[in-house]
Amino acid sequence: MSAQRPDWPSRWLQQSLGYEAKDLSLFTAALTHRSASGRNNERLEFLGDSVLNMLVTELLFTRFPEADEGDLSRLRASLVSADPLAGLAHQMGLGEELKLGSGELKTGGFRRQSILADAFEATIGAVYLDGGFDVARTLVHRLWMPLVEALPQASALKDPKTRLQEWLQSRGHGLPAYVVEHVEGEPHAQHFTVRCDVAALAVSTHGEGSSRRKAEQEAAQRILETIEVST
Repeated sequence: MSAQRPDWPSRWLQQSLGYEAKDLSLFTAALTHRSASGRNNERLEFLGDSVLNMLVTELLFTRFPEADEGDLSRLRASLVSADPLAGLAHQMGLGEELKLGSGELKTGGFRRQSILADAFEATIGAVYLDGGFDVARTLVHRLWMPLVEALPQASALKDPKTRLQEWLQSRGHGLPAYVVEHVEGEPHAQHFTVRCDVAALAVSTHGEGSSRRKAEQEAAQRILETIEVST
């Protein structure tokens, strides 16, 4: 295991992050899951989450001067969720550096998205404590800039219900109505069918999903697709 190497984790930090640590114990903790013995990364993850949110917010604030608060919030959420965090961690080979308990090792915890994302946040927290705010800023901006450049328009990140509501309101129409038509299955595994009615357009669609919200979103998306075809 990587954690057993005498140069762990300094070699990985230098090769993957281009960072030379002053206090390696911070990064040892950052890469130690709670399932392993010793100091783990939960506190550093808490800190790193806040540092990352601040620095990504700053990056977006500068990069998109015309975006409003809602747009900036949606853009940030798309950049600091578990998926992009785990993706960056995977690119850097972070999973191979993790110190895990025997149970997590057996079940492939070094590939689990949540574990990778948490450890990456903890690493950001360790960089902040070890090198200071400016060093953390430089690192985050370097790592996240390609993701920022690849972002879609903020409006595309809005969920279908929000986009449908805004489209209707901008044209003076009333709000859509959602009606649950069917609920099937046991309480722990229900399946919903929802109808979405837009009276002003005389349009109705159906959506299905494992929750009422998911079914409503699918129905709203189908309305939007109908609108795009007819406009």
